[in-house]
Amino acid sequence: MSLVRNSITIGGLTLVSRVLGLVRDMLMARYVGAGLASDAFLIAWRLPNLFRALFAEGAFAAVFVPLFNKKMTEAEREKAQSGLTAARTFASQVLSVLFPFLVLFTGVMMLTAGPVVWAMTGGFPDGGPEKFALARHLTIITFPYLALISLVSLLGGILNSLNRFWVNAAAPILLNICMIIALIFFRGDSEVETAVTQAIAVTVSGALQLLWLMWACHRAGASLKLAWPRLTPDVKLMLALIAPAAIGQGAIQFNLLISTSLAARFLPEGSVSWLYYADRLNQLPLGLIGIAIGTAILPALSRQIAGADSKAASDTQNRAVELALFFAMPATAALIISAIPIVHGIFEHGAFTAADTRGTAAVLMAFSAGVPAYVLIKVLTPGFYARSDTKTPLRLALWSMLVNLIGNLILIWPLAHIGVGVATAISAWVNVVLLWITLRKRGHIAVDARLKQKAWRIVLAAALMGVALFFGNEIIEDQLGTGLWRRIAVLSVLVSAGGAVYALAILLFGAYRIQELKSLFRRRAASPAANISES
Repeated sequence: MSLVRNSITIGGLTLVSRVLGLVRDMLMARYVGAGLASDAFLIAWRLPNLFRALFAEGAFAAVFVPLFNKKMTEAEREKAQSGLTAARTFASQVLSVLFPFLVLFTGVMMLTAGPVVWAMTGGFPDGGPEKFALARHLTIITFPYLALISLVSLLGGILNSLNRFWVNAAAPILLNICMIIALIFFRGDSEVETAVTQAIAVTVSGALQLLWLMWACHRAGASLKLAWPRLTPDVKLMLALIAPAAIGQGAIQFNLLISTSLAARFLPEGSVSWLYYADRLNQLPLGLIGIAIGTAILPALSRQIAGADSKAASDTQNRAVELALFFAMPATAALIISAIPIVHGIFEHGAFTAADTRGTAAVLMAFSAGVPAYVLIKVLTPGFYARSDTKTPLRLALWSMLVNLIGNLILIWPLAHIGVGVATAISAWVNVVLLWITLRKRGHIAVDARLKQKAWRIVLAAALMGVALFFGNEIIEDQLGTGLWRRIAVLSVLVSAGGAVYALAILLFGAYRIQELKSLFRRRAASPAANISES
């Protein structure tokens, strides 16, 4: 399967999930608002969401997929047994060690929910004992999601290795469906009761996702067996690689965790919710572009590096960077220029006020300055993971996290919640620069002529789109005070018009020819990078 088609498959299903996520957030903004109950729920959900990002979208994909593929390749080369049988045995060994650890870890975390919430929030100085008690209660309800989503990640890694990307990419849809159903049919009479319902829905969704992946693995002939845990050499290697990979892949999430904790301690009530809603919009391009391309590129890079084809590996990464810029730059322009109408049109109704729109939009603009960086991190790190190097991205991520912490401490006082967004964006760009310099010094990537030629033209086309959106904002301003569905329709027209301007600018500036754009999505039987390497 081609890199572009795999990316589109993953990105398309992620788009469905994110659209449902926006529907969920719109309902949440309406019924929970941006106050005590919302802040408490979002703190309770932060840790499960962090683990989802680390494992489901990070460490397991980064470490497990190359090792699983290696087992299949070695068995097929030696012809001792089928490749899938050998790889499945390895996966069962991992499951047998992972399962008891997750049960123990989840139990301990639930018992210590109080200290964990206090460590994250300082006891909510602005909200008092009631807010802290609610956050602790919601955290206990959501913590089982950690174990469930980690098991989902293991099974998803198997299916990704078998090129069944769509199954794992579809799993998060169940999370949003569960939370939407809870908000529509099971919400309470108060914002607090509704927040409790949301916490229950999170854990229920984890169980449903696990059942979905188990069924898919059974259909693929890759069902696992639970046995007595043994630390085999393969499992030891997996464990040695996965911890640094999780931290390295989760740099953005760790930065947001730090930012959320500082906001809960030092900023007024509602700031945590503004950060959350802004991050939800900011995460759209990361999920649709960065995670999709990063997931699709890893199997291709693993095969090329195993075959000692360094030229093909470098070409694959160049094309991945090109594809990332092609989609990330217009997303950046839209989220920065049209932040206020986007937040207003999507969230401002019910308990979500005009003041909440202004607070959220300000953070969104700051966050969005780092959108290309968030995406490129996901595209560049597979260049290390495909070579079983998880320590280097970790070391570089730690530097970016330090930059984020220092930036928060410096900027949160003069800029309040906006400073949090600025610090996050700066730290992401630091991470990208460090990743790129390291790959280049090691000879693992070099900017080819095609990327040099197209990159600046893509940036110029996105800038022209931004100018068009600036004037479009004024045209639609009066329409955003109408009903919810009309606002969504108005925003859809704005986004579509911006996309049309971008497409025309791409052709006008010569970034791509029409034939090239067609070739991006044409089915090829060649190597994963082949269909985007032709001019």
